[in-house]
Amino acid sequence: MFAHRLADGAELRPLEPWQAAEFAAHVDRVRDDIVRYVPFGRTVVDEESARAFLQRYADRQAADEGRFYGIWVDGVLMGGTLFRVFDADRGVCELGVWLDRAARGRGLVTIACRAMLDWAFGVRGMARVEWLCDPANDASIAVAKRLGMTLEGVQRKAYIADGESRDLHVWAILDEEWAAAGER
Repeated sequence: MFAHRLADGAELRPLEPWQAAEFAAHVDRVRDDIVRYVPFGRTVVDEESARAFLQRYADRQAADEGRFYGIWVDGVLMGGTLFRVFDADRGVCELGVWLDRAARGRGLVTIACRAMLDWAFGVRGMARVEWLCDPANDASIAVAKRLGMTLEGVQRKAYIADGESRDLHVWAILDEEWAAAGER
């Protein structure tokens, strides 16, 4: 099975439909922390909705349009990373993350994202990786900065959540910027 070691006791690996019960339990645990910024925090509410959500990503992966990974710490699902959008023809994808509060502060998301960026640029030949986040999500902004991404702008009133129009930061890193960062 594929697993990428992130740190002692922590690994990144695919999160698949057969793990729906574990994913549903995880989302229940972290819902209050992620629901403002992570859309599936609203829609994954039981094992059935978790399985449907994970199946959509399995189908997207089969179509080369997305990927979904979990971060396990000491055998417990604590968060994950995803390519929410993956457009190989255009050479553009969008990287996203979430993490249980109990696992924060160890650099796991940054390490996982670096592995994802290495793969996107080095293996798949992407030209651009985007990172979209709410301007109020300081943790997400900090990761984008640690990854060397550039804030390109703000999409004003880009989406509605809880009946409120919200803005969206657009961060990105280009293939040559990622390669130059690796040479330092």
